[in-house]
Amino acid sequence: MPEAKKFRLLIVDDTEEALVFLRSLLEMNGYICAPAASAAEARELLQQQAFELALCDVNMPGESGLSLVRHILAKHPDTATIMVSAMDDTGIANVALEQGTYGYVIKPFEPNEILINIANALRRRKLEQENRANREKLEQAVLARTSELRETIVRLEQTERTLRQTQEDVIQRLVMAEELREKGAPGHIQRMSRYCALIAARLGWANDRCELTRLASTMHDIGKIGTPDEILFKPGGFTPDESRLMQQHTEIGRRILTGSAELLMVASTIAWTHHEQFDGSGYPRGLVGEAIPLEGRIAAIADAFDSMTTKRVYKQAIPVEQAADVMRLGRARHFDPQLLKLFIDSMDKVLAIRRQYPDAERTPAS
Repeated sequence: MPEAKKFRLLIVDDTEEALVFLRSLLEMNGYICAPAASAAEARELLQQQAFELALCDVNMPGESGLSLVRHILAKHPDTATIMVSAMDDTGIANVALEQGTYGYVIKPFEPNEILINIANALRRRKLEQENRANREKLEQAVLARTSELRETIVRLEQTERTLRQTQEDVIQRLVMAEELREKGAPGHIQRMSRYCALIAARLGWANDRCELTRLASTMHDIGKIGTPDEILFKPGGFTPDESRLMQQHTEIGRRILTGSAELLMVASTIAWTHHEQFDGSGYPRGLVGEAIPLEGRIAAIADAFDSMTTKRVYKQAIPVEQAADVMRLGRARHFDPQLLKLFIDSMDKVLAIRRQYPDAERTPAS
């Protein structure tokens, strides 16, 4: 049994007989005791001094012993608790033990049972405190030795940011090369990519993912670098062979952008699938419905809308309202209906994007 004289015990019971008995028993065994006839009185004593253990009756007028134990566990975690009850109630005992009390003693008291429970509780409390202290020492030792590791992590993160920025810079230069060649695409690329980010935001995606989608979609037509000028800038319709050559820009884009970085993976997916159509009539693979990657379905809507509302060398632009009607009614089967609704329902933001990034003078075939 622990050296009792070192321990201060709080005894909480609304019956004087129990208080007198417990105090007498425990003081005879060397414990320092403070009696309390109610939970309120016990709270006051807990504010005034520290106790190693509180012995609490379950049923008391006013605040119950269970409530008091919850208070002790929350506000005085270094104080062990034991519940006392006149009822042999398994349910109450389980609740008390689940709360974190160290024991449950049934009245009438058996002196040895009380003393053994208290000794065990104090021993367990000491072990837990030692374990906590050892854990804190270990944590401090680990923290002391991880300074270099943290510095290494910081350097790696800086390197990663630099690599990511370099990657984005290279990609943007590819986009600039496409823009310079096409002489009129900048407005289309800026609008289309922001339409993609708008749909992503309406889906509830996190800001980082929306920005990733925006940046990746700027490269949706990067494969047109491999399309001959006489086809890319042809003012009339295409022959079957010319159509096949034009459609190859999706596969060329996929090959250019294929890589392990997340940005490249998303960009490659968009470049490859933004001409797929929901009913399977698109290219290059004729994918149907949700077999088309979500980013590709988003880009298909953004690209089609901007293509219809932008003047081309071979056609005039159509009004925004007409384009929305065409997509919703005449070509609804081509697009994911949920995404299309989100886009059309956001037309005020679409118009704001159009105002911010106006049409260029010359844009080739889409």
